[in-house]
Amino acid sequence: MLGAAMPRRSSGGGAVMNLAILLCLGAAAAARPAPIVPRAAENGTCQSRVEPFGYKCEEHTVTTEDGYILSLQRIPSGRSSGGAAAAAKIPVLLQHGLMMDGVTWLMNSPDESLGYILADNGYDVWIANSRGTVYSRGHTSLSSTDPAYWDWSWDELASKDLSAVVQYVYGQAGQQKVHYVGHSLMLMSWLAMMQGTLIAFAALSERQQQVGMLRSAGLLSPIAYLGKMSSPLARAAADIFLGETLYWLGLDEFDPTGEAVHSLVTDICEQPGINCYDLMSLFTGDNCCLDNSSVQVFLAHEPQASATKNMVHLAQMIRGGTIAKYDYGNAADNTKHYGQATPPAYDVSAIPDDFPLFLSYGGRDSLSDVQDVRHLLQALKSHHGDKLTVQYLDDYAHADFVMAGNARERVYAPLMAFFKLQEK
Repeated sequence: MLGAAMPRRSSGGGAVMNLAILLCLGAAAAARPAPIVPRAAENGTCQSRVEPFGYKCEEHTVTTEDGYILSLQRIPSGRSSGGAAAAAKIPVLLQHGLMMDGVTWLMNSPDESLGYILADNGYDVWIANSRGTVYSRGHTSLSSTDPAYWDWSWDELASKDLSAVVQYVYGQAGQQKVHYVGHSLMLMSWLAMMQGTLIAFAALSERQQQVGMLRSAGLLSPIAYLGKMSSPLARAAADIFLGETLYWLGLDEFDPTGEAVHSLVTDICEQPGINCYDLMSLFTGDNCCLDNSSVQVFLAHEPQASATKNMVHLAQMIRGGTIAKYDYGNAADNTKHYGQATPPAYDVSAIPDDFPLFLSYGGRDSLSDVQDVRHLLQALKSHHGDKLTVQYLDDYAHADFVMAGNARERVYAPLMAFFKLQEK
């Protein structure tokens, strides 16, 4: 059961109406065929996805202030770099999205995946893996079977994980400023706190001193606001599970491949109009440019586990349409944690107006919905025009930004051109 820090609300289903944001990923366990590529949990990312393609790769770990031991992979050079010293190169940190891990950046061939492309273009590439994912389940005092291990949401992913990783990469790179790239939910909250997008926005507004460690941030399919999320599978799950979710059943770890989620998602897949064999489109939008090989790599590595508390937090964001800290459900518990009766909001407009940002979003994305991205851009309206680059791709959906066969030309080339402008 969940610990005392996560009291159950008496309001029942109304409090968790959209745990669905990631319940739908669990449909993979109910509907997908067995993957052709065996699941690679027993092998590290370097061994399974980097070294076989001829790249050098280093495994690193960093420990957060609350004891989580996170895995990091470093690709210090490209295939034809001749072993140039990584210390002389500009570091790039790649952060995956929710329910994913660092393989996000390595799912296609070396000519198509951002992790390899950056290394071949002379960057010192670092790949993060958030707490709870298969290679970041260590802790200094807790086991991942302990309820307390899962007592976190993206507040902690922002304030603890991302901060520790950025500081570590900055130090390992000889205090060179870091380019940061995040997909989906995992960059925004860190940029607002200072959330492979949400984590970055929470970080920039509260820890602005850490902005000095960053050179720029690239946000691919950025998620900050979720009020207009149009994923039909997520919305269907929200309707079905109003009042009955894993959180209320006392499940601390949200494992989309586990039996409990499997049984719940099976109900979703049986609803009229929900075809779980078309899971990717139902969840992410109609991706234009995926191929079978990248989907097979995805099935071999993803989806990853998260905390049920994190799912509830995201549901609160969908319901409220705002970016705020986790709501404990009553004034007493919120006051205990925050010193006030309601959760503090993150102020996206507090991001320094001269901090270089690259935002790329798609017209078919049903998670990072166009209306929500426009809400984000409105919040950034005071940002200096020469420090904010916005790219809109009408035919791209959520997964295209990390899995499309043509993302090198359409997304990564403009992103690297943006990097070069910040390196002058």
